[in-house]
Amino acid sequence: MNIVCLDLEGVLVPEIWIAFAEASGIPELRRTTRDEPDYDKLMNWRLGILKEHGLGLKEIQDTIATIDPMPGAKEFLDELRSLTQIIIISDTFTQFASPLMKKLGWPTIFCNSLEVADNGEITGFKMRIENSKLTTVKALQSIGYETIASGDSFNDLGMIQASKAGFLFRSTEQIKKDYPQFPAFETYDELMDAIKKAL
Repeated sequence: MNIVCLDLEGVLVPEIWIAFAEASGIPELRRTTRDEPDYDKLMNWRLGILKEHGLGLKEIQDTIATIDPMPGAKEFLDELRSLTQIIIISDTFTQFASPLMKKLGWPTIFCNSLEVADNGEITGFKMRIENSKLTTVKALQSIGYETIASGDSFNDLGMIQASKAGFLFRSTEQIKKDYPQFPAFETYDELMDAIKKAL
């Protein structure tokens, strides 16, 4: 029994925080898990910047409404879902993910949640579980699944490493250089071929 575990941002949809950095004119918010391996540190830093600029959930959701999946992402997912089970495992938040899941045809996603005040200020975040991608893959393996994983960032490396097959997708040159043991792909066709071979 196989199950494919995919990252969301950078793999199926553009990076939400980069899009918001451009929309808000705050270039510091371009920093992502490709740049900062410590997710708690990254999120707390982001929340500090939002507070400083008086920005909340509504402003980010307005930007997300303008984001479309990467060209070919929905077709890739549709084909893959006809072959095997898929779970998107993301460090994003339910409040961000829903509009994007709709555009991708409602695939299953495991992600986290934001703590939001009545005035829309994001006051904190609740991680589903520590080290969620690796922990989820190990949990799936414990109930009889063999996992195949793909992602682009530091926080994907654990699940890629723990899976029977793991692939980098549209990753950074530095991550590809530091982890040459993982095949790295740039197109959905290449990734699809690799996953089919692993199934």
